[in-house]
Amino acid sequence: MKYRLLGKTGMKVSTIGFGGIPIIQVSMADSIKLLNKALDMGINFFDTARCYNNSEEKMGRALKSRRSECYIATKSLERTRKGIRQELETSLRNLQVEAIDLYQIHDLRKPEDYDMVMGPGGALEAVLDAKKEGKILHIGVSSHQPTLIEQAIKTGYFETVQIPYNIIDYEMFQHVIPAANSLDMGIIVMKPFAGGLFKDASKALRFIISHPVTNVIPGMSTIKELEENIKVLENAQVLTSDELEELKKEADQLGKDFCRRCGYCLPCPQGIDIPTIFRYERYLTSYYQGAWAREQYKVLEVKADACVECGNCESRCPYELNVIEKLKCSHNLLK
Repeated sequence: MKYRLLGKTGMKVSTIGFGGIPIIQVSMADSIKLLNKALDMGINFFDTARCYNNSEEKMGRALKSRRSECYIATKSLERTRKGIRQELETSLRNLQVEAIDLYQIHDLRKPEDYDMVMGPGGALEAVLDAKKEGKILHIGVSSHQPTLIEQAIKTGYFETVQIPYNIIDYEMFQHVIPAANSLDMGIIVMKPFAGGLFKDASKALRFIISHPVTNVIPGMSTIKELEENIKVLENAQVLTSDELEELKKEADQLGKDFCRRCGYCLPCPQGIDIPTIFRYERYLTSYYQGAWAREQYKVLEVKADACVECGNCESRCPYELNVIEKLKCSHNLLK
């Protein structure tokens, strides 16, 4: 395993970290095995968030006895001083720690979010206070919006930035990475596989690591995924011109208007597994596995036509997808 300094935090973190969303679908026992295996294989950076269902609790149980071997990062969507302080205390209990190594303002999406966080009575005030108290060691920010990330960088309050970065989204962040590096900020990359849609994940990882970022945190739910990702980075070589061209062609075919399977749209009040349905549609339309996709859709307990158009999913989607219409399309293709 290779390690890099996470900017001015001074933390030496594994080039590949552990993204905490997928373990919400894994049992507690299997999560503990997976997280311990990650530690055994050299991963020492674990990322989760309050909104990732029971991910914090699972990491707390698994990492408690090996706390000195790892760094734990978590995040909050709360925008007010009072709200984020309450979430911080919950995270400390869930993670079973006295201090969180990296605490991030999560998913800044709109200018009004930014103004609330940074203004009087905003979340930043509480985070700075908690750092003085020793409950937070370092402060970061995450966003899918490059303009807001650049604003946050300029304030000087944040030590790290967490951004979606891959061959599809890289142009959006071409100014963010140099700006963060100029201030010695750690750069954490999420969504390296664009929701798992790249046919060759190794090329996607190698593309990211060839850029001046600190580490990448793919979500992993099985030991097989863990081992495959680590193997890629242990033997990472610069993409050849042919490989880069292949990756660009695949990105062009995917476009930008698609689900990255980040899971922010969940839970759906009707119980619709939105990312999974979109995944089945992609297998039908792009990978010519229509029979398999329709069979998988057939056995889902809740299908896309259960949507009542409440709009909860669309309000939470960081890519502002028209989820309701996409569900209708998916149902018509897969039924």
